[in-house]
Amino acid sequence: MSSVTTEGAQAAPLEGRGSLANNRLSLPEVIAQSIGTVAPSGTPALVIPVVFGVAGNGTWLAYLFATIALLFVSWNINQFARRTANPGALYVFAGQGLGGFWGVVAGWSLLIAYLFTAAAVIGGAVNSLLVLAHTFGIQEADAALTLAVSLLVIVAAWWFAYRDIRLSTRTTLIIELATVALILVVVLGSIFWIGPAIDNAQFTLEGVGADQLRLGLVLAFFSFVGFESATTLGAEARDPYRAIPRAVIVSVVAIGLLFIVSAYGLTGAFHALPVTLDKAEAPLTTAAQGIHLGWVGSLIDLGVALSFFACTLGSLNAGARVLYALSGHGLFHGSAGNAHKVNATPHVAVTILAVVAIALSLALTQSGYGLLDAFGLLGSVATFGFLFAYILAAAGVPFFLSRIGEFRPWHGLVSLITIVLLLIPLAGSVYPIPAWPFSILPYIFLGLLALGVIWFLVLRVARPASLAALEQDLLSTGNRTER
Repeated sequence: MSSVTTEGAQAAPLEGRGSLANNRLSLPEVIAQSIGTVAPSGTPALVIPVVFGVAGNGTWLAYLFATIALLFVSWNINQFARRTANPGALYVFAGQGLGGFWGVVAGWSLLIAYLFTAAAVIGGAVNSLLVLAHTFGIQEADAALTLAVSLLVIVAAWWFAYRDIRLSTRTTLIIELATVALILVVVLGSIFWIGPAIDNAQFTLEGVGADQLRLGLVLAFFSFVGFESATTLGAEARDPYRAIPRAVIVSVVAIGLLFIVSAYGLTGAFHALPVTLDKAEAPLTTAAQGIHLGWVGSLIDLGVALSFFACTLGSLNAGARVLYALSGHGLFHGSAGNAHKVNATPHVAVTILAVVAIALSLALTQSGYGLLDAFGLLGSVATFGFLFAYILAAAGVPFFLSRIGEFRPWHGLVSLITIVLLLIPLAGSVYPIPAWPFSILPYIFLGLLALGVIWFLVLRVARPASLAALEQDLLSTGNRTER
């Protein structure tokens, strides 16, 4: 496996295991990994209407706050990414700051997050495909059709992730650019043709209370999770110390602007339409019809389905690299630390995650839960994983910078502000207590996380020498100044 380095050179792979391909991915391809995992095209179609149902005319402001908060998170992540390149990503970052135990907690949190994201967006992709099929006269899907399409989605995503990381990221980039362009046509058209372009109801937050805005902010955070997944390409990006930090920032800014503009445009447009935004079955299609571009709506439905597919693919790519790093440190079966000798992908880890992801998805959809219900349940568990990992990475920044002699008091202040901002959606997810079955999701996440932590503690007793090496590996980094 590739250990932490200070000048981008990767440690020699374990004998017979192969290695990930160094210096392979360009900046656009690294950005595509982060954007693909977020699946930005899916938010205007599915998530913004849900946020509107809570925050109403404050939806755009909830996304603005979330964007600002995640810029703080990005700053913390980039304190590590400018100095360390490793497929373990936040697992390694948190370990460098807080030590091996908390690094492992962050690693398992991140693995749970990517795994459950992949499982969730299988349902999102299938739902979007079935919505598109419905426009062509195909009736409601039964369990057998849902099963068949779900398997098709995961097998296709597994093949791309198994085959070639460049093929994966390029496919993701093409899908997202094309779909976002169509969404912007509809959103901007809605602002200037349906209007009003200056919506006083939104700027004055008409009908929006503090509790509504807080709950909207919680949901808005969910739209961004996975933006940091470019950090898992530390072993494969060209000039990773520059490319990965730029990808992290560009992803937050670009996606945040898309979400803010989409929230504002769709909210304003639906003020003039007979159905409210949160009640529209296909809001982008409805908005497209409102500007007499109904055919664009069908293309967007296809693009959204492909965007969720790209998110499945991005989650498999990122999660597999975290599992690859955990395995290399002896925290998972050694086979998951294998890299394909020809494709230079963590093919065993990709396969493991794909099998578990489809099992999670089908366990819900084949037992009576709707596709969007499964999307919400699995996605909520994933969000807990991301928030835990972000908090641990932010908490580790002052310790990391102190150890390498670069700490300044304002670094600690930014870290503290970031943690407070992240605690808002975390607290809002558990209080007030949500309805069943969402009320048990925090405990499901904590139970899964506890299994990983207990396994680590068992290994620390059984193999103290190897775990001491893990601690040393996580803490071994140099003082590298940005050039």
